[in-house]
Amino acid sequence: MTVHANVTPKPKQSLLPILIVLFLVSYGLMAMLVVEQGRTIDSQRFLIKELFRDSTELTGMKVGVIQKQRAQAQAEANANSQAKAPASQATPRDNAKRFSCSVTHSCRSNPRAATSSQGRTLVLG
Repeated sequence: MTVHANVTPKPKQSLLPILIVLFLVSYGLMAMLVVEQGRTIDSQRFLIKELFRDSTELTGMKVGVIQKQRAQAQAEANANSQAKAPASQATPRDNAKRFSCSVTHSCRSNPRAATSSQGRTLVLG
């Protein structure tokens, strides 16, 4: 007889328990990954909201500064225009005040006479 008859078949060890353990471990790791991603997304959402709030606050501050600068420029422009307005709206009598009255006979006898910057005697009105 042959040697094969005395050899009993060995029971094959099943890989099923090892595969089940690996499957459970991988699912556990995947569940932890999902939880960590959820935390990361939540923290990023919080940071985005904070950055948006800070950006809005900064924009408001910039707008306030620009409005103050415009108000100051407008006030200066108004002050300058008010200072120049009387000169541009002057009447002939107001113009006479700008000329210095020379100590000449014409100035004493005629109160409306004035000497221009070029030395000419002007009679106004």
